[in-house]
Amino acid sequence: MNNNDILRRVRYTFEYSDSQMIDIFAKGDMTVTRAEVSSWMKREDDDDFTPMKDIEIASFLNGFIVLKRGPKDGPKAIPERQLDNNIILRKMKIALNLKDVDVVDIIDLAGITVSKHEISAFFRKKGQGQYRPCLDQFLRNFFQGLQKKYRNT
Repeated sequence: MNNNDILRRVRYTFEYSDSQMIDIFAKGDMTVTRAEVSSWMKREDDDDFTPMKDIEIASFLNGFIVLKRGPKDGPKAIPERQLDNNIILRKMKIALNLKDVDVVDIIDLAGITVSKHEISAFFRKKGQGQYRPCLDQFLRNFFQGLQKKYRNT
């Protein structure tokens, strides 16, 4: 999944306005304008579309964690310069205070059956034998399950 898709899905799922999106970025120590948020939300075929960099979506997700969980003691989280799906999934799990079994339930809402052990493999360090990369399709299904769980429809 690309970074703009992730931003769009979080915004849609939790029904955030432009002002709320700007505030979430601010909580992640990044100042953005309404025009930047708007250009990130556009589709790829739109002339005003701007692709998000990894550090920008990392700042947003860090701000999302602060919004949902409150600020943590100590130094603020530094946004990663390079993201992969495993890090994005981990940040969403932290922000929403999910346990592995909660992630299993959310994926189940998207019509996919996985075990708790399969989920825990996504949260292991890259060098470990049980580590498993989170593929785009799994992350898409996770966001689809989140929409079914959290979206007020």
